[in-house]
Amino acid sequence: MKIKELNDMSPDELRHKQEELVDQLFKLRFQKSLGQLESPMKVKNVRRDIARIKTLLNRRPKATE
Repeated sequence: MKIKELNDMSPDELRHKQEELVDQLFKLRFQKSLGQLESPMKVKNVRRDIARIKTLLNRRPKATE
């Protein structure tokens, strides 16, 4: 996922995408442990995307409630 795509998302969309990626990472790790993972680079890419989202969420000003 490109950083430009992530910049266009709202904080709520980013949090939702992060949840999806965490679930995907869990499934990929499970596949890896069973030896069924087709592409080991998928794990690396998902971890990077999660880190990008966390960075963007931390950089944005917090909404005061």
